[in-house]
Amino acid sequence: MKYQKRNQAVVLLADGTIFHGKVVGNREGTAFGEVCFNTGMTGYQEIFTDPSYFGQLMVATNAHIGNYGTEKSEIESEGIKISGLICKNFSYNYSRDLANSSLEDFLNENNLLAVSDIDTRALVSYIRDNGAMNAVISTDVDNIEGLKKQLKEIPEMNGLELASKVSTKEPYFVGDEFSDIKIAALDLGIKKNILRNLAKRGAYIKVFPYNSTFEDLHAWNPDGYFLSNGPGDPEPLTSAQEVAKEIIKRDLPVFGICLGHQVIALANGVSTYKMHNGHRGINHPVKNLITGKGEITSQNHGFAVKREEVEAHPDLEVTHVHLNDDTVAGLRMKNKNCFSVQYHPEASPGPNDAEYLFDQFIENIKK
Repeated sequence: MKYQKRNQAVVLLADGTIFHGKVVGNREGTAFGEVCFNTGMTGYQEIFTDPSYFGQLMVATNAHIGNYGTEKSEIESEGIKISGLICKNFSYNYSRDLANSSLEDFLNENNLLAVSDIDTRALVSYIRDNGAMNAVISTDVDNIEGLKKQLKEIPEMNGLELASKVSTKEPYFVGDEFSDIKIAALDLGIKKNILRNLAKRGAYIKVFPYNSTFEDLHAWNPDGYFLSNGPGDPEPLTSAQEVAKEIIKRDLPVFGICLGHQVIALANGVSTYKMHNGHRGINHPVKNLITGKGEITSQNHGFAVKREEVEAHPDLEVTHVHLNDDTVAGLRMKNKNCFSVQYHPEASPGPNDAEYLFDQFIENIKK
């Protein structure tokens, strides 16, 4: 181990539960966020840089984190987006030829506090039973009462708008500018691999800030529209919902992923709700109700669409279900060129079972 002596650290949950560990490296500090867990065995770099995780303390369920280092092409945004890292065993050394640096150096470059030597099995079990909640990780172990007071000031994820914290400030372009297919993407916290997947299918994409209007997007004269993933509660995103309503009203091709999926549901008058502890991992089973096939998927969401409202809606159809809890994993409109999924077909990390959805979107545009 690189450090012979490391500072003590705590994980303090909003209900007063405390887990003890040690800080990674020789850093000191405090970080707040909603504590959640990801069950992926690999892909920690992609997870840490996924904008959908903004404002969350990530518990890694895999026992070893950092053992294969980091590689520059495996980031999903400009820098780390999680609020802090909680793990069992942190690897200061790594053994992958392709790696550019250690995870420790990557965390230090992004000024991220990480805590290791936590009993993550006990912590994850506790979250499963009691639900995702706000928490704090800190090296200020002698100031528990002070940390409790500060923790009470942190807003709950329910009702929290966070897309504005991660969206681009100015429009930008991705792909071949001479392409026959132009896609306007509303950036609610978009992952780079989504843009790569659209671009490698020949699309030219213009990425717009989260608060852009339909007129902003439509003025570029795109052939299709994309509503991205992102963090926080979808309900406060009234501007994005209005964009979705206008696209749907005009029957223009639109595809939504994760937060974009929830925005499409809200635009159709279907409610969303905060889940007990959410779905986060790279091996979530989904059934495609149209084809009857199963898919292993990458997922990351703490909110979901109410299934009974989708099934009661005359213009909507459930297309995919999560096989662990029967939640809505995908929907489409019966009379419009509109569909969406709750999971991540671009993977990164995760399996590629659902990449066909990008092909489906391109085909919808061509029709």
